[in-house]
Amino acid sequence: MCGIAFIRLRKPYQYYLDKYGSATYPLQKLYMMMEKQSNRGQDGAGIATIKLDVEPGVRYISRYRSTSQRATQKIFKKIGKKVKKSIKSRKKEKLDATWLKSNVAFTGELLLGHLRYGTHGLNSIENCHPFLRQNNWRSRNLVLAGNFNMTNNDALFNKLLYLGQHPKERIDTVTVLEKIGHFLDEENQLIYDAHKDMFSKQEMSEIIEEKIDLQRVLRRACKDFDGGYAIVGMTGYGAAFVARDPAGIRPAYFYANDEFVVAASERAAIKLAFSIEYDQIQEIKPAHALIVSKNGDFEQRPFAEPTTQLSCSFERIYFSRGTDPKIYAERKKLGHLLASKVLENIGYDLENTVFSYVPNTAETSFLGLIQGIEQYLAEKRAELLEKNDLEGLKKILRNNIRVEKLVIKDAKLRTFITDDSQRTEMVNSVYDTTYNVVKKDVDTLVVIDDSIVRGTTLEQSILKMLDGLSPKKIVIVSSAPQIRYPDCYGIDMSRMKDFIAFRAMLELLKETKQDHLIDEIEQKDLNNLEESENLAQKLYACFTDEQISDKIAQIIRKDGIRAEVSVIYQSVEGLHQACPNHLGDWYFTGNYPTPGGYKVVNKALMNYLQGNLERAY
Repeated sequence: MCGIAFIRLRKPYQYYLDKYGSATYPLQKLYMMMEKQSNRGQDGAGIATIKLDVEPGVRYISRYRSTSQRATQKIFKKIGKKVKKSIKSRKKEKLDATWLKSNVAFTGELLLGHLRYGTHGLNSIENCHPFLRQNNWRSRNLVLAGNFNMTNNDALFNKLLYLGQHPKERIDTVTVLEKIGHFLDEENQLIYDAHKDMFSKQEMSEIIEEKIDLQRVLRRACKDFDGGYAIVGMTGYGAAFVARDPAGIRPAYFYANDEFVVAASERAAIKLAFSIEYDQIQEIKPAHALIVSKNGDFEQRPFAEPTTQLSCSFERIYFSRGTDPKIYAERKKLGHLLASKVLENIGYDLENTVFSYVPNTAETSFLGLIQGIEQYLAEKRAELLEKNDLEGLKKILRNNIRVEKLVIKDAKLRTFITDDSQRTEMVNSVYDTTYNVVKKDVDTLVVIDDSIVRGTTLEQSILKMLDGLSPKKIVIVSSAPQIRYPDCYGIDMSRMKDFIAFRAMLELLKETKQDHLIDEIEQKDLNNLEESENLAQKLYACFTDEQISDKIAQIIRKDGIRAEVSVIYQSVEGLHQACPNHLGDWYFTGNYPTPGGYKVVNKALMNYLQGNLERAY
């Protein structure tokens, strides 16, 4: 779920100096785009720039990375100090682009930023993007950053070995960089071999840069990729690309005018950085790359065969910036669609029910839930008026919706992506409770969350806090459906046992004496399964969604919790109704968009059955 930000200046650097009066104007835009995507990654950040047409011997690629808190701010503060110090040495002489590019780092026409959301591996500087593949020929240099996970990284690694390479690491960032880099090298060599007898070696550098076909490079490099990805690559000679996976799993958007071509993971980042309207921002098509040529021209070109578009719905539920009007509307709709389930659960007793939400990102779906209940009240009043039922009307008019902020999250931390050894301590320290707003042993508390993944926060913190308010009943509402399967394309949800829905299903199998089904699955040979066969689906099919929800409520209601507890989940149908253009739902349904997804879920299930704690991808 990382964030990417890319800027290509379409005019000479001097133009921006003259028009905007600042040597760091392009960097300021990159900083704004990255800050507006800080929701996408707090594990680290990095930026890289490339200067065009500098003299040999002058450094033209610059990069900084950081894993510090507020990494983006730290990086740009460090760059700002360097730029100011260099400019100060210029004294009163007028700044010009030639001097800046020869003497000041990060004054380039191509800029790339990345925010890291770590899925695995140490949180070290070596795991931060952008990555560099360096060479003395400009056309062989590659700077790469992306938002991606590959399900077939082992196969990609072996492919590099087949090509004769000796990769320094096994992580997919390295395999992707080296795979694209290999075919960029081959493209260079093909052009060189075809023209070497017609030009001098010095002339050949220009010829190669003019004739490189990045679309062909991507066709050859990405044909084996199985995963979700939005990858940005910048070449040393000035061409660049933003490539999006064939199913459109990972998001990518762009905007262009006569001064800039920019791309990012989220529309809101582009809009806010460049003060434009949302309808000026385009989505990069699945299986296409936005290719920017050496001279700044741009075009979307296909590099793979598109599949059914299954853009990630979890982006809309939780990760993406909620100020995007489409995402805002979708999150409200998710809450609105839950109103009837909630009303039925509380017996329509609004007088003795308090509504709230946790964490802060659930506020929008909470607003939708309240609007759904308001709609019910309006329809009920109209019905009673039509029946001339004055007593019933008086009673319902007394039904004010009681809204309170009961649980407050002090830190902007995502507990479900925290290391296992630290999660318990974290969930007990980042939440606080509001007292004296609940009628003891009378009120029902309805608390809506974006999603329930592991249930750890509910078990170890929130339920205890809410129960401390002495309610009669606690209703936990999830704006997302039950998360049942690994997500191998973005979020770090890789082990089956971590999902509270999976644990609930296993307990139900034992209670209903169907646990022999587990033994049958354990005997399966993973190499002989159908390409789209999901073994875990067969286990979940034994029970209804409601049965699993009820069992989850039992699991999270630890000893000592006095209140009755129930759990309500969004339906998959409701999810699709709220997010009709983002139908990727594999973590809810087990229906994966690529063959690698099915391999991951079956391996994850088998790992659990065999007591293997390793990741499935």
